[in-house]
Formats: sequence, C-alpha cells, structure tokens
Amino acid sequence: MSDSVRTARAWQQRRFPDGMPVPEDFAEVELVLPSPKSGTALVENLWLSVDPYMRECMDGDWGLGTWLEGRSIGRVVESRAAGLPVGSLVFHRHGWRTHAIVTADEVRVLPQYEGIAPESFLGLLGGTGLTAYVALTRIARLRAGETVFISAAAGGVGTAAGRLARLLGAGRVVGSAGSAAKVRKLTEEFGFDAAFDYRAGPSVAAQLAQAAPDGIDVYLDNVGGEHLEAAIGAMREFGRIAWCGAIAQYNARSAPAAPRNLFDLVGKSIRLEGFLVAHHSDAQAELEDFLVPHLSAGRVPDSLSITDGFDRMVDAFLGMLRGENTGKSVVRLRPQS
Repeated sequence: MSDSVRTARAWQQRRFPDGMPVPEDFAEVELVLPSPKSGTALVENLWLSVDPYMRECMDGDWGLGTWLEGRSIGRVVESRAAGLPVGSLVFHRHGWRTHAIVTADEVRVLPQYEGIAPESFLGLLGGTGLTAYVALTRIARLRAGETVFISAAAGGVGTAAGRLARLLGAGRVVGSAGSAAKVRKLTEEFGFDAAFDYRAGPSVAAQLAQAAPDGIDVYLDNVGGEHLEAAIGAMREFGRIAWCGAIAQYNARSAPAAPRNLFDLVGKSIRLEGFLVAHHSDAQAELEDFLVPHLSAGRVPDSLSITDGFDRMVDAFLGMLRGENTGKSVVRLRPQS
C-alpha cells in the first residue's frame, strides 16, 4: 500500500449531547495507520452503518476523543493475517473511519451469494435483519396467521420486520411511522397491510384500533412510551411483545412514564421480553439460510437509505435520529459515478 494512504480519516465524539445531538458534538480527525503486524490486516471501509443504539453510546459508552464503534463492511488491502487474504470483503465493528487495522478474530469474511450485494450485510443480512428475525422468531415466536404490529416501521429494523413477518406467514402486518409519506411507502412498497402516522390525528391507541380492529398478537417495540401502552391495550390474550428499542426516550431528558395499563400483562397473560441481538449471534446462519433464497430470487429487496461520502457520516447519523431515512441507514464511502 502506498504511503499516501498511510493516514485515515475518523470521527470522534468531542462532547456529550444535551438532548438531541448536534454536529458540534463530533470532530473529524486524521489518524496515522501503522503497517500491519503479524496476525493483522489493513481494511479499507466501503460501507458504514448508523444505528439508533449509537445515541445511547454517546451518553457515556463512547469515551470523548476515542474511536467510535459501528458496523462496517470493508475490503482487505494489506494483510499479514492467515485467513484474511488481500481483496477479501469483511464485516467488522471498527466504524466511523475510512480504514482500520483488524485481527482475524475481529472480522467475518463475508460469504458470496449470487445476486446479493455486500452492503446487505449491514441491512437484511446484518444486525438490522438479525434483530428483526430474532424478535419475531425467538422472542415473540410468531405463528402463521397472527397479526403483528411494528412501531418505527419505516426504519431499518421496522422495514426488515415487516418483510420477515410476511415471509414467516403473518396474517396481518400493521406499522406506525412519523409521516404520511412513510405510511404510503409502508403499504405500497414494504408489504404492510395497514399503517398510520402516529403524529397525526387521534391517539396512537385510537389509530391502532382502527388499523387492527380485531386486536394484535405480536408487537415489535422500537419506540416505548405511548406506543407500548397502545399495543398492550390492543393485544389479545396470550400476546407477545418483543422489545428491542425505545426511540421515544433516547433524546429525552427524562424517561417517559411507564404504561398506565401495565397490569394488563397479567390479566391478558401477555409476555413482554426485552433482548439484545448481541446475545443471539448464533441465529446468523439460520437467518441467512432462511432469507438468502428470497433475496437472490428478487422476491425481497433490501431497502437501504444511502448517504454518500465519509464527510457526511454525522449528517447520516443525525438524519436517522430525526427519522429522515426509510429503511436501513448506511453511508457509502465510495460513491458510484
């Protein structure tokens, strides 16, 4: 590798946010890349992921002035590691930078599937799709014919869950989103039977009752707050709630009140279970076995919301937090001409 690329660009967090993050909370820096030592390889990042969980990381998990973490797809450009030949496409978590030095145990060499682009390993075949798959199959144990409600349905996990719920045999798939345009996309492009704009009209509970008049069996919660209360109210007996996010409180200075109908979990024999997808990495092969045939055949598209350019990494992250994306939000470091 030439000396001209012995430096890399990276983003760091320079201060803790007060509510919604702003660009001034971040700083772009240059870092010097050492030559790979024995057992390591140099990776040029091609795709970077921005995800809602990163907002929580900003409150203390990420140290100020240190390297940030994030899912990434890159290509090995120099290697002294067995099993990481030059040219390999790899998944790793050294995000928010243009290049990274990695060890073999920090990366996954990506399999090559016909008709499937590498960036899908940040989308439906990545942590986003795995979260949705685990929520529906392992946590909620969705059964054929059941009605599923998905909050933040136009986001990465939400759109993946809608696709997967349909493939898994759900009888009715209902979603909530934050604009009329997103609602139209959910029903016209993403296969939802019904969707509503939670910011418009009556309460979430009233709109959910209209979208699912016979009640719901499964709720995938990406929001918390009023959405969770509405889902409990609409849930049939023996319903299941898979809780994987709480967007409603990520930027709030205080957590929203607990659902007022929480005791209905007892009266309706509802099971609510929170989970971290990191505890279910063993489901990755199962997800690929299930989903790759559908992706390869074009029956299911992987809908990504793409921002071009490393310099727009923070823009992509903040836009995702504001709900500007539809589908999984990613950054493409080498824009196509």
